[in-house]
Amino acid sequence: MIPLKKALKLVERTIPRLGNERVALRDAVGRYLAEDIVADGDQPPFDRSMMDGFAVVAADVANAPATLRIVGESAAGRGWHHEMKRGEAVRIMTGAPVPAGADTVQRVELTRSYFNDANEFVEILESAKKGMSIVKKGSEIRRGKRLFVAGDKVTPQNIAALAAFGYAKALVAKRPRVAIFGTGTEIVEIGEKPGADQIRNSNSITLAALSASFGATAEIFPNAKDDLASLKRQIKSAVRGRNILITTGGVSVGKYDLTKAALTDLGAEIFFEKVALKPGKPVIAARLGKTLVFSLPGNPVSAAVTFYLFVRAAIIGIQGVKTTSLRPGTATLAAAVKGASDRRTFAAARLENDTNGRLIAIPLRGKGSSDLVSFARAEALIDVGIGSRAEAGEIVPIFYI
Repeated sequence: MIPLKKALKLVERTIPRLGNERVALRDAVGRYLAEDIVADGDQPPFDRSMMDGFAVVAADVANAPATLRIVGESAAGRGWHHEMKRGEAVRIMTGAPVPAGADTVQRVELTRSYFNDANEFVEILESAKKGMSIVKKGSEIRRGKRLFVAGDKVTPQNIAALAAFGYAKALVAKRPRVAIFGTGTEIVEIGEKPGADQIRNSNSITLAALSASFGATAEIFPNAKDDLASLKRQIKSAVRGRNILITTGGVSVGKYDLTKAALTDLGAEIFFEKVALKPGKPVIAARLGKTLVFSLPGNPVSAAVTFYLFVRAAIIGIQGVKTTSLRPGTATLAAAVKGASDRRTFAAARLENDTNGRLIAIPLRGKGSSDLVSFARAEALIDVGIGSRAEAGEIVPIFYI
């Protein structure tokens, strides 16, 4: 049994790198960048109005009300490209360029426009300070500045920035190909009705969804039975052309726990087979040919926790992400949690804010590592040291999942 920190380092050292590909920006969401994203121009590219109103000189309206002659209109995509003089105003729309000579914008609600003979005038009813309601050119980002770096994920939140700077296509890491199958005679497929002593295969679909959420393409293979020869055949078939193989079950020390034996017979290099971790002590990391193999426990909670710790790190590391550890944080504990005497414990928790704005970690009191119903509400893992106990009200380290 090796420490978790050592196990994570072993995984990190064995992560291969795939090539890159350029894809249309609309297809890049969920992918990891293989290039830095750099601004090809200032943003905004001109002094921009934040309001519908009038562009004026602040000194002209310092003693409001003040009357100015309207000399033009600046709209988004159709600016007024002349120099405005003292005593003049330009009607302006939200997002439009502020004309040269103007240094502030007063919103339309605080103005009154009217015609007098052939000229149109505006009465500015309240003064406006210099720079008010104007976003200055380059105030968001300057040309040549880096927005994102290789390894960052393209998301619905940041894709607009790529589009704004002309990235019609993005260079991204190729998706790792992941194969998944469960083991155990007691497992039946999701659409089947379990017989006596049987359960449905919930692990494979979960691991496929998790793999996809971190950028992989995942394929679920049929469940393998508790037979060494058939298990070896299934492994040989599943690793072909795949970067990662994930299996669940058959990793403990029981009569029908045959995964390590199958991998060893096939010539796999075993990195570790037991980790000082709860849940998830019996977990195998290996390499068979060019394929990384992770054999996770069969209990759903253990499978999920070991996926987050080990497999997720491999999937995103393959795609060029430099920091593969889970995102850390701290929270105030809602109820006491106790760590195992010989292993680092990761207790599932949901998160909420209390009336004072503190982040609260509420331990999910499941019925063991098979309680998938309880774990379904998990948003974080509380990190409890070996032989430690954390009391309600303590600030504890957490990892977001």
